[in-house]
Amino acid sequence: MWDPGQYQRFADERGRPFADLTARIGATDPATVVDLGCGPGHLTAGLARRWPAAQVHGIDNSASMIEAARQYEQPPGLTFAVADLHDWAPPGPIDVIVSNAVLQWVPDHLDLLPRWMGWLAPGGWLAFQLPGNFDQPPHLAIQALAASPRWQPLLGDREFNRQAGDPVGYLDVLAAAGARVDAWETTYLHVLAGENPVVEWAKGTALRPVLDALDEAQAAEFLAEFATRMRRAYPARSFGTVLPFRRVFVVAQRSA
Repeated sequence: MWDPGQYQRFADERGRPFADLTARIGATDPATVVDLGCGPGHLTAGLARRWPAAQVHGIDNSASMIEAARQYEQPPGLTFAVADLHDWAPPGPIDVIVSNAVLQWVPDHLDLLPRWMGWLAPGGWLAFQLPGNFDQPPHLAIQALAASPRWQPLLGDREFNRQAGDPVGYLDVLAAAGARVDAWETTYLHVLAGENPVVEWAKGTALRPVLDALDEAQAAEFLAEFATRMRRAYPARSFGTVLPFRRVFVVAQRSA
């Protein structure tokens, strides 16, 4: 189960890519805005503040995330609902679709993008970002531990997140659908505070499939092994622990 509190322990670091992404959306007065995979809703609320005249809808498949998000439903145009991205469809054209750090959990997500473009009104905007750091120590450690004799019987059937494709691949798919596309990548150097903070970071995202599959004692044992590896991979410095984090961004505008 997703834990909104754990996810937001690094709210500033997780929110920065959202801000960088949505800054490139050129919509001035959209009527309908949808945040697909809205999580705990605080970033979706920022979209409602940016476009106060719009109907802004946050969609997420986690009931716990939506429960946390509903605290932000004070503006009359801001709503949240539980739904799966594969099943949800809008009742009419959308002016802006945002999806922040979600598509890495969706198998074959390239196939979704032309469908999402088809939901846009003429001149509408699609903006998404997702991590591209599957070759970095946290993910390599999760994969290696899950495949080990100790954990394979418990975790062998778990699906871990799949990460971003190459930015050029997203550009090709969306340009072929008739969009004007801006695609780029950025590696952030997050400076995290605390004891072995990369473990706490991963507990909010990449470790969710592991922790959901294990009981409390098993989870503690797995985390201890994972923590040892993270301490070696990310040694603490005098000012904090540096976590390099690559992300891929795409902003596409449908032809008017």
